[in-house]
Amino acid sequence: MPDPIQINSTEDSSSLNSMIAIAVGNTRSRVGVLVGKECVKAQSFSTDTPAEIASYVSALFEEYDFPGEEPVIFMSTVSRSASVAIEEVIQERYGWTIHLLGRDVQIPIRHSLTESGEETVGQDRLLCAIGAFDVVKQACVVVDMGTAITVDFVDGEGVYHGGAIMPGVKMMLESLSDGTAHLPQLKYKKMDPSSFEPGKQTDDAILLGVSAAVRGSIRYLAERYAQFYEGYPQIIATGGDMGMLEDEELIEAFVPELQLNGIRVACKMILEEEDDIDSYSDEELGGLE
Repeated sequence: MPDPIQINSTEDSSSLNSMIAIAVGNTRSRVGVLVGKECVKAQSFSTDTPAEIASYVSALFEEYDFPGEEPVIFMSTVSRSASVAIEEVIQERYGWTIHLLGRDVQIPIRHSLTESGEETVGQDRLLCAIGAFDVVKQACVVVDMGTAITVDFVDGEGVYHGGAIMPGVKMMLESLSDGTAHLPQLKYKKMDPSSFEPGKQTDDAILLGVSAAVRGSIRYLAERYAQFYEGYPQIIATGGDMGMLEDEELIEAFVPELQLNGIRVACKMILEEEDDIDSYSDEELGGLE
């Protein structure tokens, strides 16, 4: 395990700290700079392009005012092979340390999962849950519109209770084409929210069906969780395909960098839980408050 992470104050007027966060997904990975409580810059990359990701990390280090000789880098992953490839490129090129969640530090979240669930739950789901609770400070449903769509529940004390997983939008469209003889392969495009007509042609019927499946599932699950909790939680959306829900009144907040924010909050929680927390100065902890 790496040595305790020293995060020093930057020289700007707010005296906030900086780190680089990498969220490795199945298809896309997000890389961003976190300054204090804000993600000030982020970009998505194909997960299978570790060299591009490493170059962007280096560019961020050059662009932003990091106090040390190397940036503080935290990485979460749902693909072990992909994170290994990214880490190897960064270390070979620059010699920088990667603090990998789940390996070097555990994700500090309370949960009610089974033993099997605890072992298999994706880091992306846990970090989005941590990030969402940090945003709303109350019970919430977290909708992550990625390669898969997850709809998870966090209670009013910040306890993660799990949720549901379904195919993502692209996967739904591909399955219809791959599994049938005549249905076309489509890319999702937003439908006219003012129209309530049935699909008049095959393309429209497919897009309407996928949209209904996603929206209907979110509504059903939100109601189910509300009955479980005996109270109606806020609904937060994130992920690359969250734009399809922009006209969905059920969604109360859109947070594009939710997982990166979850990494930041997890770091704060880790530092707070360290036995030697008193060894960190107020200045070192300032950017994680």
